Amino acid sequence: MPYRAPVADFRFLLSHVAGFSRVAATARFADANDDTVGAILSGAARLCQEVLAPLQRVGDTHPARLENGLVRTPPGFSGGYRAMAEGGWFSVAADPAFGGMGLPVTLATAVNDMMSGACIALHLCNLLTQGQIEALERHASDAVKALYLPRLVSGEWLGTMNLTEPQAGSDVGALRTRAEARGDGTYAVTGQKIYITWADNDFTPNTCHLVLARLPGAPAGTRGISLFLVPKFLPDAAGNPGPRNRLQVVSLEHKLGLHGSPTAVMQYDGARGWMVGAPNGGMAAMFTMMNNARLAVGAQGVGVADAATQAAVRHAMGRVQGGAGAIVNHADVRRMLATMKAEVFSARAIALSCAVAIDMARATGAPDWQARAALLTPIAKAFGTDTGVDVASMGIQVHGGMGVIEDTGAAQYLRDVRVTTIYEGTNGIQAMDLVGRKMMDGGEAAFRLLDEVQAGAEAARQTLPDLAGDVWTAAESLRKATEWMVEQTMEDRFAGSVPYLRAFARVLGGHLHLRAAMADAGRQPLARVAIRRLMPEHIGLLAQAREGADGLFDVSPGDLAA
Repeated sequence: MPYRAPVADFRFLLSHVAGFSRVAATARFADANDDTVGAILSGAARLCQEVLAPLQRVGDTHPARLENGLVRTPPGFSGGYRAMAEGGWFSVAADPAFGGMGLPVTLATAVNDMMSGACIALHLCNLLTQGQIEALERHASDAVKALYLPRLVSGEWLGTMNLTEPQAGSDVGALRTRAEARGDGTYAVTGQKIYITWADNDFTPNTCHLVLARLPGAPAGTRGISLFLVPKFLPDAAGNPGPRNRLQVVSLEHKLGLHGSPTAVMQYDGARGWMVGAPNGGMAAMFTMMNNARLAVGAQGVGVADAATQAAVRHAMGRVQGGAGAIVNHADVRRMLATMKAEVFSARAIALSCAVAIDMARATGAPDWQARAALLTPIAKAFGTDTGVDVASMGIQVHGGMGVIEDTGAAQYLRDVRVTTIYEGTNGIQAMDLVGRKMMDGGEAAFRLLDEVQAGAEAARQTLPDLAGDVWTAAESLRKATEWMVEQTMEDRFAGSVPYLRAFARVLGGHLHLRAAMADAGRQPLARVAIRRLMPEHIGLLAQAREGADGLFDVSPGDLAA
């Protein structure tokens, strides 16, 4: 399936919209100059177009399977993985002390976006390993870092995340997996985990699992959870995989999409593991991995949306119906395609802006950048993945009847991306996080961002007065809604959180499109679509948000079941 990596779009966004020059100007990321950026983007583009994209349909039609306790991956996935490892694509943002490139998260986000558009099922193993690398860098002992990080950074070994249990999904505190000290500095981990992505494979000599478990006598809930590194094979002092650990893949799930990515039920029967972080500090360590993954998952949604848009445009330009010729000339088809393109730009710009804030926080330690990164992470994750679903669905509509014929590949984009709104924290949880934890500052971080939005609109008034005025007014409406939000009870905040987050994304999307239009007149038509046709949705969304919980619980369980 053809896929064009959007290198030119990334170069434009980094230079004119997301503010990447500030990152490159820091001492920490001084090596991220134009030459480096160009090399990373072009190298990733070649990999995505030539190696990963041809595996997209293969993974869907030849799913991963379990044979005699061993996971067999789709044809070609082994070669695709080796190409990622040999190209150093697990190491973009990893610490150079362990073989990483030490480059900004912003560049890693761009790579994740492209890889997801090319073949999200295979890219997932890259994403999870990146998250494990960051968790170990920040929380593991020196001995664990020395043994595991070089092998994970090189892609020699693969990493996973084990949180969920049958009775403990979003309520992580309900988990029952236990860990008991063995007396030699290691722990015996026992329990069952479900929904474990890339729990095993047939192309790496070892798989390293990060597992949440409870110590004996640990406090109830999330305060009593610890984190353990549990390898499939126990390495010797030289790092060579030795005896098989006491863990196994019990079964693989039959899923809506992502067929090429094995999702397993894992059983641990006294498996040997090493604690990562402090006792009962597992959630803090795991959130390091999850926050990294949430931005990456948002980029996954954007990448799939981009690929779905490319497929829809190709179909619309080649499909002839009626007197207007190709259906791309029909008003409603043009509306859908312009909407898809504008949505991809908005979501991608938000994700890159979030990544820039993360990099600036790391490079400077400035509290304002830390707050900006925290604020944008749930928005980037939720809006990026919602965009993936919405755009992929619209892509099917553009294809018409052929959209539901699997040979076109249009339906696969929707099937593959649908779960991204659920894993790494559902989008509802992202919205609750935005109006709860991320607004414990009374909304100060949000207000600072809205100040920038309105300042940008003021600067654009002479050149694009109608678009600038719309953005300024939308930001003011969002400001008033935010002032209302921070004064409410948590129940009212949570009840309105999903429409509030989407309204925030709508206003940010308009702001970033306006910035693009000011930098390049050729971007003005798409900015007009985003600002005049899509951004007005924020009005209804904010009206919903300000309803809070009023009347919501008047709809009884009996009413719902009737």
